[in-house]
Amino acid sequence: MNDYSSGFLMLAMALLGGGILGGLFFGGLWWTVQKGLQSAHTGAWFLTSSVLRISLAVVGIYFITFGGWPRLLACLTGFISARFLIIWLAQQHSRQINNSTIDPGSRDGDNNAT
Repeated sequence: MNDYSSGFLMLAMALLGGGILGGLFFGGLWWTVQKGLQSAHTGAWFLTSSVLRISLAVVGIYFITFGGWPRLLACLTGFISARFLIIWLAQQHSRQINNSTIDPGSRDGDNNAT
């Protein structure tokens, strides 16, 4: 394996690692919002989640990049890409919930009571 392919593999692994970290970070944020708003201890949910998610992200990025800026750039690209994926998944989930709560017997725009 030459230096070029080894470097490419390291960048690909940093991109994947950043994607996994981003998925955990933003997925954890979405999950925290869902659970925290239903809890009697909302502040505890959000504080604990923030500390855990930020700690995981900082430590993970540190170990993935080893201080090299190309790996840092690849890792952050994966991290931010995961953000867009989680947003898309949350929107799909929201649409499924909204579609399942619509009364199948009613039609759109039919507000006449019988």
